[in-house]
Amino acid sequence: MTKISQISGTGIHVIGHDIDTDRIIPARFLRCVTFDGLGEHAFKDDREQMDGQHTFDRPHHQEATILVVNANFGCGSSREHAPQAIIRWGIEAIVGESFAEIFLGNCTANGVPCVTAEPDVIQTLQSRIDGQPQTTLTLDLETMTIQCGESSFPVTMAEGTRKALMAGQWDTCGQLIQNVDQIQSAVDKLPYLSWQV
Repeated sequence: MTKISQISGTGIHVIGHDIDTDRIIPARFLRCVTFDGLGEHAFKDDREQMDGQHTFDRPHHQEATILVVNANFGCGSSREHAPQAIIRWGIEAIVGESFAEIFLGNCTANGVPCVTAEPDVIQTLQSRIDGQPQTTLTLDLETMTIQCGESSFPVTMAEGTRKALMAGQWDTCGQLIQNVDQIQSAVDKLPYLSWQV
């Protein structure tokens, strides 16, 4: 599995607290059998209301890989479609003031680091993204910093999550599939699963 220690790219922001999963991906798009195509519908209703002025519609943000958000991002319904829509749009990491717990877990399970920073840092990053959209941001899980141009800011995340991402052990289902022989070997050694018919 992919080890994730550093992600670089331009940034994009979505400003506002308590942006819920229904705003990230409206419910009418949840009928899909796979997650393919969800990226084009990320923030669909917000984008339609803003008539092409939403950051996800601005031409200079189309290649962005790092999303900068405010507090309690991803709250509401626990749909996995929300992080999937963001990922399939092109986002590889999210920096925010705070995240809803299930959204955070779904991002981690898909290899997307979600780190937190102080509100003043988030505001600074969002302002720089607005004023200088081509500025490169670099999230470094080794140093736990987000670099924005010449400036560097501290970020935080749970240590267990950080270690799992850096070791490439963030995909628990993938690990089970990869290690099916080891699992069967362990099962064969369990005395309470040995019986005769």
